[in-house]
Amino acid sequence: MSFFGKNIKKIRSVKGLSQQAFAELFDLKRGTLGAYEEGRSEPRIETIIKIANHFSIKIDTLLTSEITVNELLKFKGDLTTYAQNVKQEQFSPIPCITENNTVDYVSHYNNESFIKELPAIHLPVNPTKEFRGLTISNLEMTNHDKGFYPKDIVIGEKVPNTVIKKLNNGELVFILTEDKLIFRRLYITKSQLILRADHKNIEDLKFTISEIKELWKVRYVFCRRIPEFTSDFQDKLSMIEEELLKMKEKLG
Repeated sequence: MSFFGKNIKKIRSVKGLSQQAFAELFDLKRGTLGAYEEGRSEPRIETIIKIANHFSIKIDTLLTSEITVNELLKFKGDLTTYAQNVKQEQFSPIPCITENNTVDYVSHYNNESFIKELPAIHLPVNPTKEFRGLTISNLEMTNHDKGFYPKDIVIGEKVPNTVIKKLNNGELVFILTEDKLIFRRLYITKSQLILRADHKNIEDLKFTISEIKELWKVRYVFCRRIPEFTSDFQDKLSMIEEELLKMKEKLG
């Protein structure tokens, strides 16, 4: 019988890692790691090698004997450790919708087990509120080289359907309907919700509140590049300066 499951569980405990955090280190699903720890499944050799190398543990030791805390910490004497005495700050895991799992999310968005298997970002957000991450996959929210590009990530806070009409026009949101997930700006009329892209060549989408399965108001944004922070006023000022220069050239 392999000691692998017991050992990785002890490693997690000593290092202060959650199942999700440990799984992400080695490109595993949290459920898969749980199966290893409970002895319901054995890992592939590639996974064993990755874990052994990462923690500088011999493969033979990882598989054939129960590792002690002293061995893990390479610490002699008292088992009291700095890591055990430090109060660890817990960041909330935020499940993320990606290009690869969007189709499945549309079908299983209300399945708790499916949501737990999604990749997660850990952030210091209010744990009493529900958040969801979305990886951008198109250029609908791009305008004149500004805005959101593929692989950018937005983090949304869930808004109950009963509160949607209280949102401000122009809010960035992503919504789930019967068959699609949409990231745009929200505009509200008496009878409809209008989703408008920043890209000027894309038509508005219109829905009723009853057609909305989920709506997430964007609270945080992670861009893969440093965004430009020029304002509309600065853009207009630059245009005026260019026109003045042209006029001077003509007069000169």
